[in-house]
Amino acid sequence: MNLRRLFSIVLKELRQLRRDRLTFAMIVGIPTMQLLLFGYAINLDIRQLPAAVLDQAQTAHAREVVAALAQTGVMDFRYRLKTPQELDDLIRAGKISAALVIPPDFERRLAGQNSDTQPWPRPPLQIVVDGSDQVVQQAAAQLALLPLQKLLDPAVATPTKNVEIVNFYNPARLAPVNTVPGLIGVILTMTMVLFTAMAIVRERERGNLEFLIATPVSPFELTLGKVLPFVGIGLLQVTVVLLLGVAIFHVPIRGSLLDVYGAALAFIVASLSLGVFISTLAKTQFQSMQLAFFTFLPQILLSGFMFPYAGMPRPAQWLAEIFPMTHFIRLIRGIMLRGAHLAELWPELAALAIFCVVTLTIAVLRTRKRLD
Repeated sequence: MNLRRLFSIVLKELRQLRRDRLTFAMIVGIPTMQLLLFGYAINLDIRQLPAAVLDQAQTAHAREVVAALAQTGVMDFRYRLKTPQELDDLIRAGKISAALVIPPDFERRLAGQNSDTQPWPRPPLQIVVDGSDQVVQQAAAQLALLPLQKLLDPAVATPTKNVEIVNFYNPARLAPVNTVPGLIGVILTMTMVLFTAMAIVRERERGNLEFLIATPVSPFELTLGKVLPFVGIGLLQVTVVLLLGVAIFHVPIRGSLLDVYGAALAFIVASLSLGVFISTLAKTQFQSMQLAFFTFLPQILLSGFMFPYAGMPRPAQWLAEIFPMTHFIRLIRGIMLRGAHLAELWPELAALAIFCVVTLTIAVLRTRKRLD
């Protein structure tokens, strides 16, 4: 082995890497992004869950309980309800993740907890949680352990169970019920973005772009023509995941199947538009794969699929709102598990539509029928 020749090859690779600015940026950017996401944005402590209060007792003790729970920071009481129907509507629409229900006989139940002669058979408090989100179930389990009697009466030595957890939409707490709908978003993100990210780049590398330049095809037609074939592929993938999820894991589809495909179609178009935008930035297929991977990690980690969205810092939540997968997770869980309609989840559809318009517009403006 000749060390001089070996050093020449190493020097050549380093010089080539220096000229490839995008690859060099990925070398620094990917570990930086992972460090910031896991060290700053990802927080396993569940905080500030959007919640509501249904206080049917209207007593001083009841108000103390609400204040005590609010001080824990686990739930953010944004709504004060009057009827159980309001609670059902808010959870189904995804506006709240949990609700504290204080029954009319709260004082009698609370007194019965400490009675040795005739203990009350049911806990004095009830927490209703959105079982379509496994993270919310974990938060409810934490709240069920809070010694509320001790907060109300410090003389109580050994507080008993005082919170009843009511799990909507997933009473058996089956993990596949939560994960399978989210996996649709993960699979579509990985395939749709990657396929289209390499579309225009592949034409350039293979020399096919020269033929396209000689045709009257406009940049808009070229961009749209790259997107449309993959729409059918994405819908086929959605069908496969739904069939396997229902047949093997018994995942329910409580909402309209038409709404499921409508939400999936909006997300597929958003993912494809992101892929086409990436393809206009990269010069090689390898660079397009790098950029596609660069978008995978924050979408999967910040969307609420794996880690609690409510526990993230505000800047991380603002960043998550940019990515289409965050909105699709809310859409697909709302429709499949909670039986919500697309009209109830219109803010998420609007966010996907805005993302599509912005990214496709930029991609069309950046697409030029030139070899350079």
